[in-house]
Amino acid sequence: MQPKRDYYEVLGVARDAEQKTIKRSFLKLARTLHPDVNDAPDAEEKFKEVNEAYSVLSDEAKRANYDRYGDAEGPAGFGGGSYADMSDFFGGGFGINDIFESFFGGMGGARSGAAARTRGRDMGIRLSIILEEAAAGCTKTISYNRLAPCDDCGGTGAAEDGSLHTCERCHGTGRVMEVQRTIFGQMQSQTTCPVCHGEGKVVDHPCETCGGSGRTPEKETVELNIPAGVHSGQTISVAGKGEAGIRGDAAGDLVASIEVAPHERFERQGDDLVCTVRIDALQAIVGCSVEVEGIMADETIAVEVAPGTQFGERVVCHGHGMPNISTGLRGDLIALVQILTPTDIDDDDLADIERIVDERTAGKDAARRSPFEKKRTRPSKKAKSRKKRP
Repeated sequence: MQPKRDYYEVLGVARDAEQKTIKRSFLKLARTLHPDVNDAPDAEEKFKEVNEAYSVLSDEAKRANYDRYGDAEGPAGFGGGSYADMSDFFGGGFGINDIFESFFGGMGGARSGAAARTRGRDMGIRLSIILEEAAAGCTKTISYNRLAPCDDCGGTGAAEDGSLHTCERCHGTGRVMEVQRTIFGQMQSQTTCPVCHGEGKVVDHPCETCGGSGRTPEKETVELNIPAGVHSGQTISVAGKGEAGIRGDAAGDLVASIEVAPHERFERQGDDLVCTVRIDALQAIVGCSVEVEGIMADETIAVEVAPGTQFGERVVCHGHGMPNISTGLRGDLIALVQILTPTDIDDDDLADIERIVDERTAGKDAARRSPFEKKRTRPSKKAKSRKKRP
């Protein structure tokens, strides 16, 4: 098998190159090698090679392993440098055509129809938390990839000697009129300006790093504050942390959709928590108190089971459920009682229980006899007082 090329050689950078230099080289190569814009037979393979090299050299830990051991995974060598496709590189929320439309200024496909969109799109992620985190609230630090304002041009899209000015073809409208000759005469139609692609502005000397779009892919780190009482499906937005707008236009938002993982002991019903409490049959007869570990840290709840409680009955402990996200007031803990038959009773206790059962059985049998049977078995008072005649 042919050995892999040196990653620094693939990107055309020195081994001591700064991250900005590595990123700039990758973007230039990706712009020319992607199969959507390059018809060469080996364009796709070269693009994957460039992408693999960048996925290693842009990560400080992987780059350190590669420099020291020749493998991004370190001395263990788990295959080294598995290539990440562009959908992963851009946060997993965009297809490859969307990426090139957004980042490479439409090189992946021609624009048509309405005026070009310049505002950044919102980015959505799913964030899974456990029920304890949902109950107490928490802070999560997440890292993701997005299109951020270009460092080299400050988001303007113009090089040092370049400038942004109104498109001379459409005069800033983003639309042009075309006249076509038909058998019915001349017909006018309005189309997207082919010079500015509907944006109404053009850059005379575009930035080489971002290609004039004013934005490049970056790894972003954001802290999300998760409020106590959050439910699955609720969202948390961070303004301006989505996709950056083209050439300084407004950025989209980062929208995190919360998923609360199922819990092994509690089932959530609104703001209430339902759990199971297991007691033996003797405890159910006389009543008992069972300690249950609550959802909050170091919380212990006493579940008071009344004498004579039946299987499946609910014992409600007020104020020990989940907090309400709006009011902060907690719901209830609902304990479902399950009754088990004890199997560890010694012989003496078992004999006492058998005696009680026999007495209860005899009493129930007597209570079930008919009034006629009871009358026949009872001696007659009248017969006792009657005397024999001489």
